[in-house]
Amino acid sequence: MKISIIDKGAGITKEFAKSIGATVRGRFIDIPESKGGGYITGFSWETDLRMMIRNYYLKEEVFIERTNELMEGQEDVVFLLSGIFPSLIQSVQPLLKEQANVLICMHAVSSIMEMPSSTVFGSVTIAVSRKHLRSLFGKIQHPIVENILNGKDNFVFETDISPEMIKTASEMLEPSIPESLESHYYKLKCEELLCYIFALLLQRETRVASNMHIDDIKAIYVIKLHLQSHLDEPPNIATLAKQSNMSEPKLRKLFKQTFGKGVFDYYQTVRMQEAAKLLKEQRMTVSEVGYQLGFTNLSHFSRVFEQHIGMKPKKYSLNEK
Repeated sequence: MKISIIDKGAGITKEFAKSIGATVRGRFIDIPESKGGGYITGFSWETDLRMMIRNYYLKEEVFIERTNELMEGQEDVVFLLSGIFPSLIQSVQPLLKEQANVLICMHAVSSIMEMPSSTVFGSVTIAVSRKHLRSLFGKIQHPIVENILNGKDNFVFETDISPEMIKTASEMLEPSIPESLESHYYKLKCEELLCYIFALLLQRETRVASNMHIDDIKAIYVIKLHLQSHLDEPPNIATLAKQSNMSEPKLRKLFKQTFGKGVFDYYQTVRMQEAAKLLKEQRMTVSEVGYQLGFTNLSHFSRVFEQHIGMKPKKYSLNEK
């Protein structure tokens, strides 16, 4: 299913809901049973801050082609916290989980959003005006923060979901406060999440961020997808650079700038996250997981797993059982 939406600054929630025949229940938009299950909800605080919670799955794959037509001078930054809370959705069919991460980019970037079928979307999206961001974080001296607050070109940064973010997001799902205080409560929670995001960004190298053309952004994400899809093959920087029409130094720099990790470090991190998932959810043996992820030496696999997860795979497997 393909949906084309023009976003004039108020977000795409209502247009998306209308396109799939969703019903409105107060501040909740319920996904119809024919299309999937779950809901979308959110708040808006004039033009400075908007928040949306997605907690749903779709039976059919959906592509949203979003074109932005923002008002002159409107500069919003979007913080998309994906896979941040466990789904409350009950389904007879097995559902996949979206990858957990935080994506930060300018709202003005038009894009195509892909929503795979049978995948649970448990995310919080926060759209903030740069004016409001500067009032919160304008005194912080860090090149990445400076780029987010004042940069003139497109940018994209991605970071991990922290335990503090998960805790705050879980408190947003079922607030134990009167309805009359919900708007104020959610605004505070949004700003709390932003604090945790900026805290992670401040841990990165204090290196001036390079400008990124939209083609560079697309190329970096093609590389990311390649790494995630070939976890049994160590990345070949020269090949990836050639396929992306970049020099090797440029690829390395922009990849680390975007994700906070070098190409190989990112690959190993995602590889070990997949190993932990296979041990926990698929109940595979340590040797089965190691060989599936391309390790020929299980002792090496065990050492790498411990470096990233904090314990040896055999102990992790036993603890999860």
